Amino acid sequence: MSTDQGSFVDQLRVDDEPSAKKTAVLDGARKKPLGRRLLQSWQLYLLVLPAVVWVVIFMYWPMYGIQIAFRNFTPVGGITGSEWVGLEHIERFVSSHNFWPLLRNTVVLAFYELIAGFPIPILLALALNAVRQKYFSRVVQLITYAPNFISVVVVVGILVMLLDPSTGIVPHALSLLGIDAPAFLTDPGWFRHTYVWSGIWQTAGFSAIIYLAALTSVPPELHEAAKVDGASQLRRMWHIDLPAILPIAIVLMILNVGTIMSVGFEKVLLLQNPLNLTTSQVIDTYVYEVGLKSPIPQYSYATAIGLFRSIVGLILLIAVNSLAKRTTKAGLF
Repeated sequence: MSTDQGSFVDQLRVDDEPSAKKTAVLDGARKKPLGRRLLQSWQLYLLVLPAVVWVVIFMYWPMYGIQIAFRNFTPVGGITGSEWVGLEHIERFVSSHNFWPLLRNTVVLAFYELIAGFPIPILLALALNAVRQKYFSRVVQLITYAPNFISVVVVVGILVMLLDPSTGIVPHALSLLGIDAPAFLTDPGWFRHTYVWSGIWQTAGFSAIIYLAALTSVPPELHEAAKVDGASQLRRMWHIDLPAILPIAIVLMILNVGTIMSVGFEKVLLLQNPLNLTTSQVIDTYVYEVGLKSPIPQYSYATAIGLFRSIVGLILLIAVNSLAKRTTKAGLF
């Protein structure tokens, strides 16, 4: 071996020494007992302890009550003292005449909300990111995400004031234009439109913040190079900005699909009335009706319906996540 080759090998050994030392330190840390490691970093574990306690108390401990779905629960007998009936309540719900109307109303409303509401925050974020006058962009962003902080009860109150057939501004404006105003609040055909588009108005601006944050990571050099090549604004949005936010969009879409069976209970209930029940009665409001509102509450039946809804939502979440990972290599887990 020549002198130059020997010095090169020695230099490689010197360069490898820090990584070897790091590996040895990590191996030594792993070999330490768990109790010693916990004691050495007790401040960090103490910091995370309140969050762990909260999750255990409010997320995992209530799962003990899931067994109500498999019993004929009575307050006198309690959970463990009630009769075990297995899947009787779930079979009763699936075979009831309300099953398919409830499932159809829930799925149609959720998919309508997903299809109409999912792309709008993306388009809003792309438009705000392309605005050159940042002052105008900030003003529009403030106006669009401010409704997110309004309570659902207040939003429904605003809708009633605007769409009421006798005192609402919208029906009066349409009548002045010679147009017969539809019954927005009582017509079953208008319930889904009122619910979905009022929700988009309330949440689109706030949802766009996530995409705007992702767009800040796009290197400006890409846009400058595209401008030199003569790419238009729309071309740059399509080939630079959109791919940058695509992974986040896929994750949010997977989360939205996982909540398809759990549409907004409060807003649906507040907009619901006897005239639009054919489209506004969803699984969540039906659970509330049979479990709490009925003269003889059916706790086990309502719990079984809620459990069925959660299982279907979990299956959808896993299926869509697997499909997204196979097609786009991006997923939630």
